[in-house]
Amino acid sequence: MAEGFARELGKGIIEPYSAGIMHAGVHGRAIEVMKEVGIDISKQKSKILNRGLLDKMDIVVTLCGNAEEACPVTPSHIKRIHWPIEDPVGTVGTEEEVMREFRRARDEIKEGVKKLIEEISNK
Repeated sequence: MAEGFARELGKGIIEPYSAGIMHAGVHGRAIEVMKEVGIDISKQKSKILNRGLLDKMDIVVTLCGNAEEACPVTPSHIKRIHWPIEDPVGTVGTEEEVMREFRRARDEIKEGVKKLIEEISNK
């Protein structure tokens, strides 16, 4: 979701690259809630973060609880930011309750991306 918002809201400002420490795929419910706001992330792929990729980055943003701890050591030139957004994937409940959690995460991510783009644009 973060990559989708960054691509849409940060056109010409940032070059987003979404990656993790393992392949996780793009969750179907994430695709669904992003379609609700007019962003198609269905073609995004899960990518692995590696040293070569890190060397090209200026900023790394980690999402969700364990991502901050699990992210490898970053080179000193990289600004590292953590957004403690609760991961909706483990939500238990009715379909409506689960989708509400995916929408909550989506909206929190959107606000984080908007703030980051604003900070970058004002430099």
